Amino acid sequence: MSPRRALAIAVPLLWLAALGSAAGAIYCKHRARALFVELEALNARRDNLEIEWGQLQLEQSAWSTHAFVERVASARLHMAMPPPKEIEVISP
Repeated sequence: MSPRRALAIAVPLLWLAALGSAAGAIYCKHRARALFVELEALNARRDNLEIEWGQLQLEQSAWSTHAFVERVASARLHMAMPPPKEIEVISP
């Protein structure tokens, strides 16, 4: 094979390799940006869920206070605390 023929084959191959490499680099950069945007959206969702979790924990602690339970028991269930004379303590 003559050097001229080898050069005629090598130049288009190198050109195609450079074009393919450029296309690959562009695709990788685009994919990295898309993944970064997705990561930021997931981080924002995580932050919102952590805020909601904290609010639910506060709400749960408010619902379980003694005063709230007693108020609900008397209002909805019509329950009342017995007088101290009627309370009997039983020990094992």
